[in-house]
Amino acid sequence: MDDYVIEMLNITKEFPGIRANDNVTLQLRRGEVHALLGENGAGKSTLMSVLFGLYQPELGTIKKNGQVVEIKNPNDANALNIGMVHQHFKLVEIFSVLDNIILGVEPNQAGFLQKKEAREKVLRLSEQYGLKVDPDAKIEEISVGMQQRTEILKMLYRDNEILIFDEPTAVLTPQEIDELIQIMKELRAEGKSILFITHKLNEIMAVADRCTVLRKGKCIGTVDIADTTKEELSRMMVGRDVSFEVEKAPIHLGDVVLEVRNVTVPSPRHKNNSVKDVSFDVRRGEIVCLAGIEGNGQTEFVYSLTGLTKQSSGTFRLCGKDISHATVRQRSKDGMSHIPEDRHKHGLVLDYTLEQNLVLQRYWQPQFQHGGFINFGAVRTYAAGLIEQYDIRSGQGPTTISRSMSGGNQQKAIIAREIDKEPELLVAVQPTRGLDVGAIEYIHKQLVAQRDAGKAVLLVSLELDEVMNVSDRILVMYEGEIVGEFDPKQTSVQELGLYMAGAKRMEGGK
Repeated sequence: MDDYVIEMLNITKEFPGIRANDNVTLQLRRGEVHALLGENGAGKSTLMSVLFGLYQPELGTIKKNGQVVEIKNPNDANALNIGMVHQHFKLVEIFSVLDNIILGVEPNQAGFLQKKEAREKVLRLSEQYGLKVDPDAKIEEISVGMQQRTEILKMLYRDNEILIFDEPTAVLTPQEIDELIQIMKELRAEGKSILFITHKLNEIMAVADRCTVLRKGKCIGTVDIADTTKEELSRMMVGRDVSFEVEKAPIHLGDVVLEVRNVTVPSPRHKNNSVKDVSFDVRRGEIVCLAGIEGNGQTEFVYSLTGLTKQSSGTFRLCGKDISHATVRQRSKDGMSHIPEDRHKHGLVLDYTLEQNLVLQRYWQPQFQHGGFINFGAVRTYAAGLIEQYDIRSGQGPTTISRSMSGGNQQKAIIAREIDKEPELLVAVQPTRGLDVGAIEYIHKQLVAQRDAGKAVLLVSLELDEVMNVSDRILVMYEGEIVGEFDPKQTSVQELGLYMAGAKRMEGGK
């Protein structure tokens, strides 16, 4: 007799135009890490949102310790000791770490807030689980990894026994991912039961005991990790064999497309500069990768390059034209496309429809408007073509509200929009963050196709596998400076790691 702490039996959940969960059964054993694997839009987050009380299923039952329970909202879930770390964190940016952790369960005496004991409990938990945080730091001032620790402490503070992690590693650096896997192992050793949504097969193999695979809303099966392989899991997930290697033709370099000269960018948070006197070129027919651990100036550099912020000195030239002070729209017209790091903040207007988002940078062109009036029929026809070409899955096609789509399909929409502009320079920042193996394979092919079509690609990535497989040339950024330049065929992940951590640097950055 299996000791199941949670059973989700025959769960069906529908949204307009789509059955997100179709008769899904998931059983979580006490004291196990159970992975939930599936493509973007397979229904993983929906299933966990049902368990956490954010959605009500049309059909099916949930049991805890063999007893049927009703979970109408997250307060009911918390009362049953179920906690959840969401893919997009649910934190109040202007509150401190401590205030976020105790929000909703504030300790009080006669109506007066008692923060001292709460602080002591948070510090004790952070010490016990190796989750180092500053309780007084504001959320808006701390790194993404630190925000995630805050979310985990929120669950532990509430004494949750069942912990749901929704894509917890999508926004973390390789070092933070290793730390998180260690934390999950410690939580399991304490007797906690963990549901772990991820696309990353390496992580499943490293930490999970069992794995349930969803495809297009249906449960494909549950397997023991000890008895399976990455290849088998990816086949269950996508329904076909997936190539883990990036196939590229030999490189054919052309003219310089992007010239960066002595660029310095001030930090938005402190007096030091985020980017210090950076210079490099990107030519036609190559993928140059800017690699580095998060927080070493890559984000600020890209903001400056794409016109979101201003550099304090230095120049950018695109196809020989100085664009250092051009507007975002002008840079776009001059041949720059940008796949941004944060798809919600800079990639999409979430409450616009998919078709509106797909023409955001083109709606003024003659094919989409006449005399200042938008031709909505032309917009819909164009959007429908991109949706089919890029396999963007959405419940109501072009009229789907972008917010309601899965993260991976939101990302595909941005990539479709940016590549279809046929840019001279494609700036791709974390283009596969939070995507499944099938989508990653597809996006890597798109980047290589741009390179082979004689375009210039600047890739910014934290994923070392991606850096090594996709790039033709690697520039390592550390503390705002280029500290090394590498040919991926002539270097190793370990060597790159030393430069990324600041342990080594080349003279003059080359």
